[in-house]
Amino acid sequence: MYQRVADAAWRWVLSQVRWADELSIPETPGTDLPPEHRDGMNSGVGGLAYVLAEIRLSRPWTTEESLLAERIVTQLNAEVPHATEYDFFDGLVSAVGVLTALGADPSPAVDRLLALATPDGWPQTAFEPPRFLPGTRVTDVVLGTAGVLLAAVWTNARELGALAAEVLLAEAEEVPAGLDWAYVPTRFRTDETVRLPNFSHGVAGIAAALAVAGARFDRRDLVTAATRGASHLLSLGDGYVVPRRIPPGDEPVAHGWCHGGSGTSLLYLALARAGVAEVAGAAPMEWHRRALAGVRTSGLPERLRPGFWDNDGRCCGTAGVGDTFLDSWCRGGDPDDLAFAVRLADALVARAVTDGPHAYWRFVEHRDVEPLLPPGVGWLQGAAGIAAFLFRVSRALRASTEPVPRLDSWWALP
Repeated sequence: MYQRVADAAWRWVLSQVRWADELSIPETPGTDLPPEHRDGMNSGVGGLAYVLAEIRLSRPWTTEESLLAERIVTQLNAEVPHATEYDFFDGLVSAVGVLTALGADPSPAVDRLLALATPDGWPQTAFEPPRFLPGTRVTDVVLGTAGVLLAAVWTNARELGALAAEVLLAEAEEVPAGLDWAYVPTRFRTDETVRLPNFSHGVAGIAAALAVAGARFDRRDLVTAATRGASHLLSLGDGYVVPRRIPPGDEPVAHGWCHGGSGTSLLYLALARAGVAEVAGAAPMEWHRRALAGVRTSGLPERLRPGFWDNDGRCCGTAGVGDTFLDSWCRGGDPDDLAFAVRLADALVARAVTDGPHAYWRFVEHRDVEPLLPPGVGWLQGAAGIAAFLFRVSRALRASTEPVPRLDSWWALP
């Protein structure tokens, strides 16, 4: 069942690929991605590399899939020498992850990151006046310096790692329980400083990057900073759930890869890999199990109320949570982890919209007049990422536990 729906979703994604002079996919059918997002992991053709990496563990690529992989690599290699965006969603860090997923050499992207470096980080164009000051720097995993550090660890690029680590240490803020990082440092903001403390934009992701970098590059100062970041993070919640946003918004907590316990659990695994014995009174693996328990008991994948669990994608929804639990099962063999991942896969199968040989998903925005959103195509918010999870569930139930390592989560694997 999971294989069948995954195949149908992947066929739909392939039907959306535009094979013109520039390879591209739409964000949703009939739309165009901005040029700067065309090759990215988030919603561009780069994200398809991760699906291809998953498929390769089940069967050989078809001729079409081999050509797609070749075109992605060729297109990224042509763009990397001129790239100015550096982030994990759509920039040079994305290129590092995509190229390695397809077995290609990421060193040109690493070299370009080094060429773009300045003493206080990497320039970007996404944060501009009037809310942000000129020259704003970003610290987080998906848009900022922590993502560069993860790319350096992934490729064992010591010079790049040292640069990124020093920027993050310089941006750290002393707080009563340890260290904190705003995803946009306060000195660059003209309005209220917002904290998004979980993995994608906050201290959880930054501390995870510092921890794995400390282990890879033998930098105990980075591990210490990561541990102090985790201490602060744990002071914000009850050890099971950390607030999604400070100050709070409409939904006080989330549970996905981006802003919830699924992604934040990666921090505790990073600390364990770095040899940290204790943080805030317990072992990192104890905090990891508590974070997953908070997700498991939250009520998802049921849509309990408007605004709760309206997304089935990898970033903020069901597929990303499921992948986290499969990682945990691969690492520890707990049958409850596999059972929960299968429950999430069942929800995805039930919510799939079928159209002839194709399948896709439509998320919900309850505040819109028409709450049913158009189907997404790409990796983090679309059918490509969901299909990859369903392919993996199908393999897991055939006793194939080999995972696909990725730049943002490899330390969660056995």
